[in-house]
Amino acid sequence: MAYADQKMSGNKMTALVIVAILHIIVVYALVTGLAYSAVKKIREVTTAVNIKDEPPPPPPPPPPPKDNTPPPPPIVAPPPPITFNAPAPQVQAVTTPPPAPPPMVVLPPPPVAPPPPPPPKPTPFRTRGNPGNWVTPNDYPSRALREEREGTTGFRLDFDTDGRPTNCTVTKSSGSADLDEATCKNLMRRARFRPGEVNGQPVAGSYSSSVRWVIPD
Repeated sequence: MAYADQKMSGNKMTALVIVAILHIIVVYALVTGLAYSAVKKIREVTTAVNIKDEPPPPPPPPPPPKDNTPPPPPIVAPPPPITFNAPAPQVQAVTTPPPAPPPMVVLPPPPVAPPPPPPPKPTPFRTRGNPGNWVTPNDYPSRALREEREGTTGFRLDFDTDGRPTNCTVTKSSGSADLDEATCKNLMRRARFRPGEVNGQPVAGSYSSSVRWVIPD
């Protein structure tokens, strides 16, 4: 079908070209005064050229029978392997700052413990009898009496829970050793006390005084 159409188109093109040439000749003949000869020649050319129509092309052959067989599945090529050339991840060490210290809490000072109660004071002791009678003029040493020596002897007398003297200490000398010795000797022999008490219990103590040695009249 396509071949017949192409052939018919070629003939028509040839005829069109010839007609165009004839028109050019007629124009030329008219210009040159050869109109008659040109007309005659055109008639001859037109008579000589007999354009016949081409017979119609034969009908196209029938289409082949349809094949109901399903086409084979398309061949799908596997995708090319994908290569990742990604750079290795960089590990960056991050130093975590130490946590901030907790705020300083100022605690109030602990309460001051009350001072311990003072120890109970003992009841005051008392002397038994008159201390003036513990040393008498009759106790004057004979040598000191002959030499007419006088003086005052200070002493401290310690006693136990029974009120008996345990020690005699001369705290101030009279200037004569025999007068000081006579003082402590007679005190240890004659002095007696009623001790003081703490929580009902007797406690030891001490007694301090002095003896004045004066030559009697």
